[in-house]
Amino acid sequence: MGIEITRLSKHFVAEIGGVELTGPVDAATVRAIDLAFNEHSILVFHDQDFDDESQAAFTQRLGPLETTVSSNPLGGGSHIAVISNVDEAGNIMPPDDKRMVYNSGNEMWHSDSSFKPVPATGSFLSGREVPPEGGETEFCSLRAAYEALPDSRKAWLEGKIAVHDFLYSRGLIDKSLLGEEDRKELPPVRHPLVRTNPMTGRKSLYIGAHASYIESLPVNEGRVILKELLQHATQAEFVYQHKWRRLDAVMWDNRAALHRGRSWDKAKFRRIMHRTTLAGIGPTTEQPYATAAE
Repeated sequence: MGIEITRLSKHFVAEIGGVELTGPVDAATVRAIDLAFNEHSILVFHDQDFDDESQAAFTQRLGPLETTVSSNPLGGGSHIAVISNVDEAGNIMPPDDKRMVYNSGNEMWHSDSSFKPVPATGSFLSGREVPPEGGETEFCSLRAAYEALPDSRKAWLEGKIAVHDFLYSRGLIDKSLLGEEDRKELPPVRHPLVRTNPMTGRKSLYIGAHASYIESLPVNEGRVILKELLQHATQAEFVYQHKWRRLDAVMWDNRAALHRGRSWDKAKFRRIMHRTTLAGIGPTTEQPYATAAE
């Protein structure tokens, strides 16, 4: 019968109905979902009762899975990223727990794994437990934001490279969260400030919290420009806020959107989200990493 697609905002985001993802999904449906993903950037599914096995199985129909970084205190080196305020014993963690501080980085605008040489294509987040208020996820369309820029700004951005650095972004929260071993695993990487979707040919900005500076510019000057681009991209007209229902699943295109989690009463309400991540298909630039300009 095919999937049902309902637009949820002007520039991006669609709700997908008429499909149960936790069991067998035929090839035609997977293809339709992939096409919708590339067209709408954010896909919302309701009433998908995933466990980790079924979530990984469905996500793998769209491509190979990425593993979490070793530094992740809620499960490094896994295909499942746990974003939660609940510990292994089922207790709500105190706000000063390192795992809570680490995960607070998810409340900054970011693109998953942009700090890797091959950044993630997409992410698939399952809402296992959600608070009755707060804890939303916001998305902004980097494609619509790019298209709204003046032609002169687009021309200036072409060919520019930003250096993305996980230790930089997590250091904005707490410089003691990561150390030298993490630096060995996660050295700074280079990505263009403008990316093109190979399926649609449409261009997007490629920025976010992990973008530390712009090559060829003094660090502070580049950071001012990155901040200006982020402010432009996160204007209300480019933003969609998802209010979670239990068993929602949301898939997003990390090449064309930023996202951030919103706060909630973490000492009172449980929030348990499990994420699988679609690996990228190759590096965004062949040029080697260069040190920062002074």
